[in-house]
Order: sequence, then structure tokens, then C-alpha cells
Amino acid sequence: MLSSGSTHVCAHTSSTPRRSCFAAGGNERKYACIPSLIYSNKIRCTMEKCISSSLSPFLSFSLAPSISLSPYTPPPLFLSLSLSLSLSLFHSLFQMNCVTFPLPMSMPEQQLLKPDEWSYCDYFWEDKKDPQGTSCISGFEVLLQKQLKGKQMQKEMAEFIRERIKIEEEYAKNLSKLSQIPLAGQEEGTLGEAWAQLKKSLAEEAEVHLKFSSKLQSEVEKPLLTFRDNFKKDMKRFDHHVAELRKHLVGRHTAVEKARKALADRQKDLEVKTQQMEIKLSNKIEEDIKKARRKSTQAGDDLMRCVDLYNQSQSKWFEEMVTTSLELERLEVERVEMIRQHLCQYTTLRHETDMFNQSTMEPVDQLLQSVDPAKDRELWVQEHKTGDIRPVDIEI
Repeated sequence: MLSSGSTHVCAHTSSTPRRSCFAAGGNERKYACIPSLIYSNKIRCTMEKCISSSLSPFLSFSLAPSISLSPYTPPPLFLSLSLSLSLSLFHSLFQMNCVTFPLPMSMPEQQLLKPDEWSYCDYFWEDKKDPQGTSCISGFEVLLQKQLKGKQMQKEMAEFIRERIKIEEEYAKNLSKLSQIPLAGQEEGTLGEAWAQLKKSLAEEAEVHLKFSSKLQSEVEKPLLTFRDNFKKDMKRFDHHVAELRKHLVGRHTAVEKARKALADRQKDLEVKTQQMEIKLSNKIEEDIKKARRKSTQAGDDLMRCVDLYNQSQSKWFEEMVTTSLELERLEVERVEMIRQHLCQYTTLRHETDMFNQSTMEPVDQLLQSVDPAKDRELWVQEHKTGDIRPVDIEI
């Protein structure tokens, strides 16, 4: 049996509901309790549980501290089973790119960490093939690509707003220039007043569009770019941190495989020497068996130590995956909300621009309504008349 102090490899197989971890109030990192809950003794699936039910009636096997073996009458069943055990230590588990998962048939269905929320922390544990099918990408890399795509979309939105600003600035410049052209400047009367007001409204409208472009720059474009820059820094930090943990986990997994192979070799050597002793008894063979037993025990201890270190690394990676995926989830929500708010600000500014433009047209409308050809004629005649005595016929 495995010693009670050993670290367990099936740490993610609990069927215990975990919803309570997310019921805490406030804006604190409410998911901080998840890893400790998952890795508690209450819900761990131990290697002992994986192997003891089928093998305990036949053998007393321990990776540490010793292997119980009689020097003269070792049960052949023990040797074959112990060797098989060392070669398939995790027979109720499977591994994908150095991460250990339970076989679906060996455990009850797992409860989601955040049920009914489609949370990142529940659906991105395994690796998947890339679109070309030539390699695999990790679940975290899938999440990261989603965030990087969002960052790119935000950049393109900012570029779109920049182009809109340029159009507004150019439009304002042209309106201002047009308002200063003296075309039809000699129109007189009420129509001349309306025409002069219309030209003046162009200058006012140009000012409105110039202010609109300035507000777009300060209240929409700049916040989008600032948030994107901070977002980029966060992504780099998360990517580096999780990649380092995964790299460390791969190293620990390699050590486990190496130790497991060493144990299998030592057990096989012990079995060979024991079979030799059954054929021919001698002090030398007995000493060889004792030496082989010590090496086998040491190999078992080494494997147990490597498994323990692997489990610690996987536990750390698991905790950081939960923490980081929830942080990415929070950042994505924040990004979408931030963009929505600033696009709403864009529409608000656009409505304000329309209102200001409308206000510049009101005086023009009023003057156009006041245009009176008869009055214009009266005023013009009074100013320019040459005389009101009409010609008469010559009388002889």
C-alpha cells in the first residue's frame, strides 16, 4: 500500500459540489479557495485507492519504505504483480502532454467549479489540435488566443475611431473655409439676411464638428488604446507565468517516468535473481538478492519522491490555471464592457453634434420663414429709387 503521507495524483476528480467557493461576497478574489478545496484530503483520489482493491489480497507492496519479500520463498504472484504495478502505476488515469486525468469510467462525474456560468475555469483543461492538425495547443493557449484576438479587435476599433476623427477634422476645416467664401455676398433684404446667417451657420457647424472630433479623441480613442496597452501587459505576464509552470510540470513528469522505468528494471532484476536462487542456493545469490532488494526499495522511494514532486507541480499549475483563467474571464468581461461604454459615448457625442448642428440651423430657418419679397422690394426701392414722378405726354 502507499504510505498515508503520499501526495495524490487524482486531485481533480472530486464529485463534491464546489459552488460554495463562489458564493462569497465582495470583489475579492472569490476563487482563491477552489484549489485548496479540490486538493483537500476529503476529496482526493489516492493511488492507493486506484490499486489496493484488486491487489491487496495478493501482495504487500510499498514504494516506501520497503518491499516485503522472503529471501527463499517469494510468491511468484507477488513478483509478477508488483512488476506489473510498477509499469502501470496509474491504471485508472491517463496522461495528456504530461497532465494527469482520471479515466471517465473510474470516477463519478465531476461537478463544475462554476455551474451554469460557462466559466473559463471549467472547460479548458485538456489540449486540442490546432486547425492544421499538426500539433496540439493547450487549453490555456486557446484562452490566451481569445484574449489576443480581443486585443487586436480593440486596436482596430481605435483605428476606426481615428479615421472618423480625421473625417470630422477635414469636414470642419472645409466647412470653415466654405463659410468664408464671399459668394452671393451682395444679396440684399430679408433674403440677404437669411443667406448671411446660413453662411455663418457653416462656421458654427464647423466648430461643432471640431469639438466632436476632439471629444472622440479624448473620450473614445484614447481610453481604448490605454486599456489595450494595459491589457497587453497583463497577457504577457499571464502567458509567461503559466508557461513556466507547465514547463516545470513537464520536467517533473519526465522524472516520474524515469523513476518508474528504474523501478521496473530493479524489480525485474530482483525477480531474475530470485528465480536463480530457486534453482541454486548460494550465499552469493542471497547477497545479490539483498542488494537487489535494497536497490528496488530505493527505486520505489525515488519514484514516490518524484510522484510527490510531480503532484506538487501539477497542484500548483492547477491552482494557477484556475486563478489565471478566472482573471482572463474577468478581463474579457471588463474589455467588452469598456468598449460598450465608449461606443455608447460615441453615439452620445454624435447625438450631441446633431443637436448642436440643429441649433445652428434654427436661426437660418427663422430668417428663411421671414423672407418677404414685398418687403425686400419696398426696402430696396426706398434705398435706390430715382424718383416717383412719372413721365407725361408732350402737349402742343
